[in-house]
Amino acid sequence: MNWLTNFIRPKIRALVGTNVPDNLWEKCPQCEQMIFAKELDVHLRVCPHCGNHFKLGVKERIKNLFDSGEFTKIKYSAQFQDPLKFKDSKRYVDRLKSCREKTGEDDAIVIGYGRINGYKTVAVFFDFDFMGGSMGIAVGEGLIIGAELAIAKGYSFLAVPCSGGARMQEGIFSLMQMPRTVVAINGIKEAELPYIVLFTNPTTGGVSASFAMLGDIHIAEPGAIVAFTGSRVIEDTIREKLPDGFQKSEYLLEHGMIDMIVHRKDLKSTIARILGILTHKKY
Repeated sequence: MNWLTNFIRPKIRALVGTNVPDNLWEKCPQCEQMIFAKELDVHLRVCPHCGNHFKLGVKERIKNLFDSGEFTKIKYSAQFQDPLKFKDSKRYVDRLKSCREKTGEDDAIVIGYGRINGYKTVAVFFDFDFMGGSMGIAVGEGLIIGAELAIAKGYSFLAVPCSGGARMQEGIFSLMQMPRTVVAINGIKEAELPYIVLFTNPTTGGVSASFAMLGDIHIAEPGAIVAFTGSRVIEDTIREKLPDGFQKSEYLLEHGMIDMIVHRKDLKSTIARILGILTHKKY
């Protein structure tokens, strides 16, 4: 029996009426404290009790990172609908349609540019609400467009992955995006432009195995899972118990896989400071 639903909510409704939203509060999965939704939003969706970082939507990330929330989005054509005519319990084209209606985006990547404390930056954000942020042809194409835009403008490049990996509904076409995105990032490096990766929870599969691990600087949010495959799959394969916290950002920092862990409220100032060091500019 859920005491919150069956006892507390009816009492509140009896006092203030029936128009009490169902999402008035959220439960922290780490410390199990109940948090009012408005309070959670004020804290950038970070638990004020234990510091657990909840998932944050793309719009909220843009608002948090870019000056005055100003971000010029770049539209791209998600022209590759369904190369394999794939169907499982649902047709792939129907899944795409549903996700586009839900998120308002053409696919799982948002591309654009703006300023981070004055530093001109092109950024790509993965939207986990769009099929788990999986990387298919359109997403690979979007990252390439973002990299080419950064080179053309001479801007720094920021990637913010949040992904379950390659999009298996596109089969080998999804896996081909791994070398394509690596080539795009090589172009950024040849142009001697800063490339920063901000790991969010989760960053896995073909995304972590390609462009996401090629940054000049790797930043991660606390508790973010960064891995190629799930821990249960690894344990079943090697038939050994993995260390506690394996694949979380704290473990990766300790073992040299990432450069720093930064609290969400400090991300903007930290990224700006890094950009200042890498570009030799001061704002």
